[in-house]
Amino acid sequence: MNTAHEYAASSGPSATSPSGASRPIPLRRASRGAIIGGVAAGVARSLGVDPLFVRIAFVVLALLSGAGIALYLAGLLLIPDEDSGQSLAAQLLHFVSAGR
Repeated sequence: MNTAHEYAASSGPSATSPSGASRPIPLRRASRGAIIGGVAAGVARSLGVDPLFVRIAFVVLALLSGAGIALYLAGLLLIPDEDSGQSLAAQLLHFVSAGR
């Protein structure tokens, strides 16, 4: 898990393109820094915040209303992986359609 100091030293919420312009980091599930599925780490990287804050938000939402669990599962299915570039839902659809 990244500490606040390690996170501050890593890339922020935007990256510099070859032209020097700042561009937002795309939302991807992180494979590095992931604890369960990489959703919180990926959201945190995209927003430029410490992953701990996003994880705490998911837990608070889960305890208060259960929405944290639903949001996390939706992110796990719909947010593309940073390595493959495909979401789990897209991989599942590809698997099911290849079986036909």
